[in-house]
Amino acid sequence: MQMKLEVVPLPVSDVERSLAFYRDAVGFHLDHDVSPGNGMRVIQLTPPGSACSVVFGVGIDDGSVPPGSVRNLHLVVDDVEAARAPLAERGVDVSDVVDLGGVKYAFFADPDGNSWALQEISASAQRP
Repeated sequence: MQMKLEVVPLPVSDVERSLAFYRDAVGFHLDHDVSPGNGMRVIQLTPPGSACSVVFGVGIDDGSVPPGSVRNLHLVVDDVEAARAPLAERGVDVSDVVDLGGVKYAFFADPDGNSWALQEISASAQRP
């Protein structure tokens, strides 16, 4: 049996601000922005090269998870410096790169505080 993680819901307080952040500043691809009715709006975006997307919107959850409560989602990259540079250029408050012995990270958060890590794992740090 296969299990594929394909969509992660993100609790956000301002849909337009979050859409602009993920699409324009972070560079995620906009997959869907639909309003099926009853005041509902569903926005789904995918990081470049990823099989997993994020989704947020209006009326898609019960409000029990507060905006900004998702922590430390990882975006695995081949070169953390190269992935970090365009984010910083587009105004994302992204940390300097930290090397933890072959695993390098740079961190950022969306406007609500949902946090992300760019992660580069060197070949020497990977298990055989």
